Amino acid sequence: MQKHIFSSLALFGLVLVSACGSSSETTKVKNALKSTKTTTAEVTTTTTATTTTAATSSTASVICGADSGEFPDLSQFAGAGTGYDKPTVVVNCGSDTLTVTSNGITSYPFVQKTPAGLKSQNFSWTISTKPTIASATTSIETKMSAVAFTVTGLPIYGPLEGPTPTNEAYGDPVYNDLLDTCGGHTGYNADYHNHQVFAIAACSLEETIVGYALDGFPIYSNPSYKLKSGYEKTGNPKSYSFKAYTYTGGTGTLDECNGQKQSDGSYRYYITQSFPYVIGCYTGTAKKQSGVAAQAINMDHHK
Repeated sequence: MQKHIFSSLALFGLVLVSACGSSSETTKVKNALKSTKTTTAEVTTTTTATTTTAATSSTASVICGADSGEFPDLSQFAGAGTGYDKPTVVVNCGSDTLTVTSNGITSYPFVQKTPAGLKSQNFSWTISTKPTIASATTSIETKMSAVAFTVTGLPIYGPLEGPTPTNEAYGDPVYNDLLDTCGGHTGYNADYHNHQVFAIAACSLEETIVGYALDGFPIYSNPSYKLKSGYEKTGNPKSYSFKAYTYTGGTGTLDECNGQKQSDGSYRYYITQSFPYVIGCYTGTAKKQSGVAAQAINMDHHK
């Protein structure tokens, strides 16, 4: 018996690939330049094949993950600039899991904000496509590695830095003005990551799903920042950022994890203009990652 497997592939050094394995559901392939239209490339293969890739046009994006996030075709963007590798993202979309592999290169011009430069990495994240709300939230206060990733394949870290320099130990990177205009910078290993996310064209993101947390829940944009963080600054964020903000909540604010449960029972995180900027804790259960994607912030990257 045969299954239909839908996928998209790859393009002139800026690669975006989706491969569907055992799922009988189709993966939608969306034209990134004509967001109102959806086209699908179909390939038939036997049940013994776990993944299959089919070539489509160079304007294909991939739809996958909870709430059907769009992973855009990176060939439409400028890239990091002369002398840098082209950004590469590979999306493997299964019935229960989504795996995103990325070289971590920005799809917009790189601006150096730390002594480190920018080099290709080997990131790979696997998350659930069917996340559920856990019985209790999980803190990210001491998590020094990625807590999420963008749909353009960049790691997202929590709202804190490492212990150096001492006077800014575990401080708020936004408050300390350490980030570029897209909310990111590079670590000691020349690895680019975001602490803040902006849903603007200059950062290759749109007003829609901008990324996924490692618990599988989508991270949404927040047009005009109508949804507000429930945290208030009660100390000095120059160091120990989580101690400098207190969650007070209030009418119309997001929850402690910087998200909101929807009327259908699903959950969304939202980017905000103020702390914690992306997520403040996990609402679901984060999948344990491995390899480079699980590496912690190198503590020397701001020396």
